[in-house]
Amino acid sequence: MAGLSLCLILATGLVAWWVTDDDTYVAPTPAPTTQSVSPGLAGQTLADFVRAVHEGDGGAARALAPDDDPAAANLLAAVVRNADRTGVADFTLRYVDAEGALEPDGDWTAAVDATWRFSGFDRAPARAEVLVHLREDGDRVALTGFGGGDRVSPLWLAGPLQVRRTARTLVLVDGSSAEAGTYARRASAAVPVVRRVLPDWNRGLVVEVPASVDALDRVLDAEPGTYDQIAAVTTSADGSLAPDAPVHVFVNPDVFGGLRPTGAQVVMSHEATHVAAGAWTSQMPLWLLEGFADYVALRDVDLPVSRSAAQVIAEVRRSGPPRALPGAAEFGTRATHLGATYESAWLACRLLARDGGQQALVGFYRAVDDGAPVGAALGSAFGMTLRGFTRQWRGELSDLALSESAG
Repeated sequence: MAGLSLCLILATGLVAWWVTDDDTYVAPTPAPTTQSVSPGLAGQTLADFVRAVHEGDGGAARALAPDDDPAAANLLAAVVRNADRTGVADFTLRYVDAEGALEPDGDWTAAVDATWRFSGFDRAPARAEVLVHLREDGDRVALTGFGGGDRVSPLWLAGPLQVRRTARTLVLVDGSSAEAGTYARRASAAVPVVRRVLPDWNRGLVVEVPASVDALDRVLDAEPGTYDQIAAVTTSADGSLAPDAPVHVFVNPDVFGGLRPTGAQVVMSHEATHVAAGAWTSQMPLWLLEGFADYVALRDVDLPVSRSAAQVIAEVRRSGPPRALPGAAEFGTRATHLGATYESAWLACRLLARDGGQQALVGFYRAVDDGAPVGAALGSAFGMTLRGFTRQWRGELSDLALSESAG
């Protein structure tokens, strides 16, 4: 059949009451009316909060919380402070729809389209639907908080943060002042590390640090456990793939906090490389994307290869060198031997830089990022085939395993 037809069948029913002469008809008591949410009042509350943020008016924000909820008032004032310290601009909130039913105490949740941008760092605003928590409060709708559910939960809207800002770095930390200072130093040190290899990078670095890996999952709307093994991840602030979306580094403090100083700095420089290279939307093979970031991060670090490649060396001793350069499955956040995979990718890029020079490696990376096939780009930059390079890389891994074993 060429088209699809829909048929609506309307049925009517007739209800009759038979009443005898002795009976008196009594109408049934109406069911109590269910209280409904107030979208119009909610929209006004959202507009008032946006105005408070733009004007830096913590008192006005506090007044939007329920009168008997000082915790909500403190949270809203903290968000205004966060916005002032981070330089939030282009902030908007537009009511979309209610999420779920009105609770007996008057609480309800709304889906809201939000935009925000960190001035001086983000080229364009982040755009995401976030959840906003509200309460019917007499003749108004009060505001109690943001985030949660199956949406991204922007860190700056979640509660009080430590903020450290310089001309080149912006660091947001849900933690202590000392922790914020440490992360800020890592971010500041990463910028020149990256610029020594990618001198054209002229944008700043934004680092967001939730309180825990569980909080990180909520910020990014990720499945629980997604980032359990990951110290940090570079991705868009709004969860979109829009080419102009703000791209930040998001830290898992449960892993990052356990790293030694050198390892922590390597991780931060690695993620900063992803930001500088625009890697988060790249379609290039992950061995090149991740290996290049590690090449930049480790380039000037004085560590013996026995330490910086210890996991892959141990793997090669046990099982021999991999048959092929690592693919997407090996880089999965829940994959086993993830550390060895990253090390093997770094060794591949280190080998290319050693044989052809750093500029050749950068040119190769950019060519593949622009869509050139890996084999063709290898031929242009290094005069070798992908098969030949893979064979050379496998030999490098075997040699390292043998030499470190002998040592």
